Amino acid sequence: MNLSKLAKACVCTTLATLALSTQAQSENNQLDNVVAQGQKINQSASKSQLRVDALNDKTQSKLQQFKTVNKEIDGLQVYNQQMQTQLDNQLAELAQIKESMTQVSIIERQVSPLMSRMITTLESFVELDVPFLPQERAQRLAGLKKMMERADIAVAEKFRRVLEAYQVEVDYGRTIETYSGLLEVAGSERDVDFLRIGRVSFVYQTRDGNHLGLWDQQSKSWQELPAKYRTDINKALRIARKQLAPDLIMVPLDLAE
Repeated sequence: MNLSKLAKACVCTTLATLALSTQAQSENNQLDNVVAQGQKINQSASKSQLRVDALNDKTQSKLQQFKTVNKEIDGLQVYNQQMQTQLDNQLAELAQIKESMTQVSIIERQVSPLMSRMITTLESFVELDVPFLPQERAQRLAGLKKMMERADIAVAEKFRRVLEAYQVEVDYGRTIETYSGLLEVAGSERDVDFLRIGRVSFVYQTRDGNHLGLWDQQSKSWQELPAKYRTDINKALRIARKQLAPDLIMVPLDLAE
């Protein structure tokens, strides 16, 4: 091979090498671009996924809030129904109370005159009754009359006190009691012991035991008793004072009773 052919061959080889090198470089550049684009796509996809995850979390949070609010709404609806039922019942009760207050006003207008008549009747009864505990019973009647004039005491309380006074008078008829007091005996005022046995016997005995007497309801006066009653009256006085157990006693009775 001559030099001219060898030179041409070298030039051709060099050109081919340069062409291959250029093509390889171009392919490498394209590959780098593809890789870079792929990385950009991956980064974008990663960011997109993050946004999707964030939106999903937000959506789940909103959904949970929605469910919670729905439960609260359901509970409030049940509560409102209960409150409405209670409100309806309260309105019905208010209507009944209003009606009752109207009736009470009518009853009060009727009860007040009734109580006044009851007090007058009780006063007349005490005046006609056996005269035991005169001061205590008179004070009770005076208290009832004064009470009727007071506006700060309810009608129900007034009526209760009037009935209580009646009950006290009823109890006098089935109890035994003794108390001390002053009484004019044999022309002089003496300290005596009174003995009341229900309303069937009301007697006195002076402290020295020398004078005994029985109240005569028909004549409205005291009648002297013989000394034979002294033992039984002393025994009855001790029973009334709870110094002896209840026992059979013989005492004089007011035949008018």
